[in-house]
Amino acid sequence: MRAALIQLNSGDDPEVNLPITQGFVADAAKAGAGFVLTPEATNCVSTSRTWQNQVLHHEAEDPTLAALCAQARELKIWLLIGSLALKTDDQDGRFANRSFLIGPDGEIIARYDKIHMFDVNVSATETYRESQGFRPGNSAVVADTAYGRLGLSICYDLRFPHLYQALAQAGAQILTVPAAFSAVTGGAHWMPLLRARAIENGCYVLAPAQTGTHQARRGKQRRTFGHSVAISPWGEILSDGETRPGVNVFEIDSDEVATARRRVPSLSHIRPFDGPDA
Repeated sequence: MRAALIQLNSGDDPEVNLPITQGFVADAAKAGAGFVLTPEATNCVSTSRTWQNQVLHHEAEDPTLAALCAQARELKIWLLIGSLALKTDDQDGRFANRSFLIGPDGEIIARYDKIHMFDVNVSATETYRESQGFRPGNSAVVADTAYGRLGLSICYDLRFPHLYQALAQAGAQILTVPAAFSAVTGGAHWMPLLRARAIENGCYVLAPAQTGTHQARRGKQRRTFGHSVAISPWGEILSDGETRPGVNVFEIDSDEVATARRRVPSLSHIRPFDGPDA
């Protein structure tokens, strides 16, 4: 079965980003992909909370979500919208960073809100406090597709292996990791962590990413690492988008999951243990 990762260089204007995303989705379908994945922050990459308040929408009114659902229905494809930044009704005004799985009928099959917030000090000049603008989710999500059972995650979740183990134990055969990974941490950690999650769980890992320097009308510009990758359950890199926006097509074989898990059945060897003492 053929799938495709879309690599984007989204700016902070959702109206500008949408037709670019739709063009790549159409290209992926034309190349024969029945499952298409976009990266984190597909609709808006921004560091300005005031600007986000101007341009973002609640889920029910979001133009990007509506348009991509309609496109999935028109093209009859499975579509993972890696994530959209959305307004919520939270009293503190924080947004949601939400991934959507869309079926070939254009209906929303599953939603996942990013659990782990990127609150880090990458360097003296590069700091992030995602939790100031976004509220964390609290539920892990799996969903069934024609391509196998998916376990959903977003970006910084990648550093928390217990989440992926729980998804695999719930039957996930494919782990999705849409991201807008920092250029600095991406160069050091992106590929090793993705391969580890695939190998540990005997799962495909599909990781569509943002890339490059992102245009910003307001606030500081962000730089992201790119390298959208598909990784086999044995840890082999099947596709690498490097640093250019575009579409990368590859094949998925669900039998490879069973083969990898039969060769190294580590999920069946998990044992409870005591300690260590604090």
